[in-house]
Amino acid sequence: MENGKILVSENSGTYILKFIGDVRLTLCATLDDFLESMCCSNLLNAILIDLTETEGIDSTSLGLLAKISVLARKKYNLIPVIVSTNQDITRILESMGFHRVFVILDSPVSNVSQLNELPVIAGSETLVHAKVLEAHKILMEMNDSNKETFRELVYTLEGEGKHN
Repeated sequence: MENGKILVSENSGTYILKFIGDVRLTLCATLDDFLESMCCSNLLNAILIDLTETEGIDSTSLGLLAKISVLARKKYNLIPVIVSTNQDITRILESMGFHRVFVILDSPVSNVSQLNELPVIAGSETLVHAKVLEAHKILMEMNDSNKETFRELVYTLEGEGKHN
């Protein structure tokens, strides 16, 4: 599997994020930093997340995707769009309840403006721990199944955080 990377583009308040390869928690500081700056923008009209070249995605990255939806709905009353042509990825999204907080399309997007790779931010162990915990708490809020799936992990992460 190809190491993950995130490409982004912004044009007149329309943001496109493209996840390529195996997107893991090693990119959580990078992704969260971009999300924070995107959601602080004065102009945000649409968000499209392209997962057509995503080979794998972990629960931390999924939690940060869910955070995009939460922030976009609260601040801009927007429902982001996810494009996924990989049935395995789509099945994961649906099992996590993403169909309730995103529009999920199965057709590739054409005419995408120039995408630039986000520079990877190397987060400290404490920062990564906090992002992993936050992402899983967001996933737990999406539905009862997620709550049950991630309860032990969150409990463990919260305990580890108290010792740092």
